[in-house]
Amino acid sequence: MPYLVPALVLTGGGARSAYQVGVLKAISEMLPGQPNPFRVIVGTSGGAVAASVLAARAGQWHEAVRDIEQVWANFHVGQVYRAGRRDMLRAGARWMASLLSAGRVRAPLSLFDNAPLRQLMRERVPFEGVGRNIEEGHLDALGLSATSYVTGRSNVFFEAHAGQHEWVRPHHSGHRVRLELAHLMSSMAVPLLFPAESIGGEYFGDGAMRQLAPLSPALHLGATRILVVGMHRAHRVEEGLRRAPMSGPPSPGQLFGYALDNLFADQIHADLEQIERVNRIVHDAPRAMPGSRVVDAVVFLTPSEDLSAVAARHLDDLPRSLKALLRVIGAGNAAGAQLASYLMFEGCFTRDLIALGFADAMAQKESILRLFRPGPWVGSVPGARLPAGAASAGA
Repeated sequence: MPYLVPALVLTGGGARSAYQVGVLKAISEMLPGQPNPFRVIVGTSGGAVAASVLAARAGQWHEAVRDIEQVWANFHVGQVYRAGRRDMLRAGARWMASLLSAGRVRAPLSLFDNAPLRQLMRERVPFEGVGRNIEEGHLDALGLSATSYVTGRSNVFFEAHAGQHEWVRPHHSGHRVRLELAHLMSSMAVPLLFPAESIGGEYFGDGAMRQLAPLSPALHLGATRILVVGMHRAHRVEEGLRRAPMSGPPSPGQLFGYALDNLFADQIHADLEQIERVNRIVHDAPRAMPGSRVVDAVVFLTPSEDLSAVAARHLDDLPRSLKALLRVIGAGNAAGAQLASYLMFEGCFTRDLIALGFADAMAQKESILRLFRPGPWVGSVPGARLPAGAASAGA
């Protein structure tokens, strides 16, 4: 029987990543007393945080999930980026000075200073544990996705067992490294919002920017079954047609929200179709693709509720200075909730998302548990082994 390699893929989404924490909490309760159920873990942007913690503490997986939940449930914006009135005024003054001086005064490298996040990650993610857990057999690999501003390629920095090889493809590549804080910060460096991260003299930004094949890193790292946790509700066509028309042109804040939504859009469905095609070829004509393997199943969980709507209920809970900024750029009301949902690192919002992720995962409990059971995927079609009805919770 082939070696079963379940993988966890956590996509990006800023503050929306709290939803993933609820899913992890549910899985922890589904598997009480059992060790880390995921042999491969891949994270991008906000999803790289939980991915790093889980891999660094794979030997104490349940405790790691509880600690992740505690942090996310009690988040404050000030733990992620400096959003005080003085910080906002100082940044605004520098932007204005740069404009008036025709660039002689250097503009800020980003809208926000994420030094608090760097310090929090330094305290909470013991990266030395990743290699130790791989050596002790608790984990096969951890991969963190980032985008090179030099090459424009999607890069996966990974730490894995000795048999894992690097890879190069037209739009993405995998590089074996000893993972550290800089790799995590580069994966979360949302353009314009947070500064780029320098690694080996090359600057990197958010891993979602050029991630055209988000499942590919997990497959390269040996996954045979995959659980993907996305950040976007799968809207039905008729839901989009029922949306209320806009009263005027979109504001800069709304446009920025759409831009972030596009940046973090789950590019999973094309990957699912490609996996299905390869599965059929490997099953029907294995000699046509030597060295390829069948991916037994992909379970794709997405929120059953629009996370922008959840954010709209908590706009008044944001710090005053951040609310003022959102008002200035035209995102201070419900119409700007899309942008706010990525920036709202506040416990009132993140706790709601944790609860939603927990409920959605529990609703797909049987599909999730089947990922970890040896043997063929029951009820699957040979060569097309995606679980019908379980590909997208809430779809």
